[in-house]
Amino acid sequence: MRSLAASHVSFDAPDPVPTLDTVGEQIARHLAELGITTVFGVISIHNMPILDGIAAQGLIRFVPARGEAGAMNMADAYARVSGEIGVVLSSTGTAAGNAAGGQVEALTAGTPILHITSQVDLGFADRDRAAIHDVPKQPEMLKGMSKAYFRIWDANSVAGTLSAAASAALSAPTGPVSLEVPVDVQRMRPLANVRLHPPAIVRPAADDAALEELAERVKAARRPMLWLGGGARGASAEASELVARGFGAVTSTMGRGVVAEDNAANLGAFNMTKEAEEIYASADLMIVVGSRLRGNETRDNKLPLPHPLVQIDADASRCGRNYPVEQFLHGDAADTLRRLLMRLPKKLDTDPSFPHDIAAARARSEGGLRARLGPYQVVADHLLARVRAGRHPWVRDITISNSTFGNRYVTVAAPNLGVHAAGGGIGQGVAMGIGAALASPRAKAVTLVGDGGAMLGIAELITAVEENANLVYVLMNDAAYGVIQNIQDAQYEGRRHYSALKTPNFAKLCEAVDMPHMKIDRIDAFADAFDAALKVEGPIVLEVDMVAIGPFADAFAGPPAGAAGKAS
Repeated sequence: MRSLAASHVSFDAPDPVPTLDTVGEQIARHLAELGITTVFGVISIHNMPILDGIAAQGLIRFVPARGEAGAMNMADAYARVSGEIGVVLSSTGTAAGNAAGGQVEALTAGTPILHITSQVDLGFADRDRAAIHDVPKQPEMLKGMSKAYFRIWDANSVAGTLSAAASAALSAPTGPVSLEVPVDVQRMRPLANVRLHPPAIVRPAADDAALEELAERVKAARRPMLWLGGGARGASAEASELVARGFGAVTSTMGRGVVAEDNAANLGAFNMTKEAEEIYASADLMIVVGSRLRGNETRDNKLPLPHPLVQIDADASRCGRNYPVEQFLHGDAADTLRRLLMRLPKKLDTDPSFPHDIAAARARSEGGLRARLGPYQVVADHLLARVRAGRHPWVRDITISNSTFGNRYVTVAAPNLGVHAAGGGIGQGVAMGIGAALASPRAKAVTLVGDGGAMLGIAELITAVEENANLVYVLMNDAAYGVIQNIQDAQYEGRRHYSALKTPNFAKLCEAVDMPHMKIDRIDAFADAFDAALKVEGPIVLEVDMVAIGPFADAFAGPPAGAAGKAS
């Protein structure tokens, strides 16, 4: 269009050609389009194009961890509590390897994680030409600790590859997915910008005929039970309805809270006590939902379980892997139980005394556990009173306190609020507490750690302070690898080698990083100190001096020897 003026002639400028995003900027934009609000990681020369895009758009919070291992643990706990996919950004080679332990934990727990890591320039990748940061077998390493592995090869495949990676992480069975982006590809520009829509989430559907067969089994049962694992976390409503209609329930540690832990018909995670065995012996059907029946919760698969035994799992390869089953249904937990409920009467013809028997068995199991705690009954009872009532995320590292009362006695208000190191790796609790706290800013994340594990993740205390993470670390300090010493006493005639620890002065350490710190050396001071810690804004360490207070009444020596049948 032409425009005339007294002194000159001008023309309207054409619409500008939109600037195409670099791959790094595309990844930042696509993550926001997926609804990602928080990313954890460590900045590096090999991921700067992505982080520059995240900073420029201002839609995503980047949490700079002190190490990739901590970043992975933070993202894992964040995903478990928030229900979002966890996102980790690492660099090439050693940095990606640093995240391995945390990613193995996420793989064990089935946590949906997107691990975006870099790779050397495409011209050097996979060729073992000694480029800086190059690890020729990095893809093999990533595949070994991932549900799936992808690489972005060029600027025009970003949306599709990222969508495929997110879909794989979120589809049943969920798990961590690794996505490599060579650093030179991060700087490329595509031929066109593409909007990323939510990825398809694939969930298997159980066969109708199999559901009809299962419904007939259920109708014939008088004392049916559910064993609920981590794969049942999305099926709370359906599992609870089955319990309301006459089922009993027991859970793995990962399945806690799927059915309310104060439900009289729920054994909770007291799944391996002699009282639980008595219940199993009286049951005439057990449906295992989303659980691998792991060895540490079934005495290496020697724990007698009811028959018939039926298994529901999103992973068909799990069929009968640890126990022989009479029937297997390949399906998503919530969908399968929902469709089963449609085939059942509103009230099953079950033994009306079954819930009472289960409640009594749980009460006896709890009583036996409390008697073995000695002075730490006070800690367990107070946490029991506070954690569930306050809807606090309950985060636990591997420590004697967790192996005894943390994993089963202190209850959670919902399945997403229980976070622990399912793979048994020590030292992940400090970082997990941060991820849980950032996912639940209004309810303080209560995080149980030991002194040995805390020292493995101690640098992340700085991250907790920097991010003002709303959590309290309950630090059980016995100045040793306590469970190792107990095993040495039980199995090695008391020869204690390499298990004593030089622990730091945690008060001075916390002061150095501006972390509030409290310490108790009398057990009767715990309740008031813990309640005071809950009121502190941001993070705080509450140190329990176990050397001053004394030992547990029974020494926990871990499975399979020692107190395995008692406390684990």
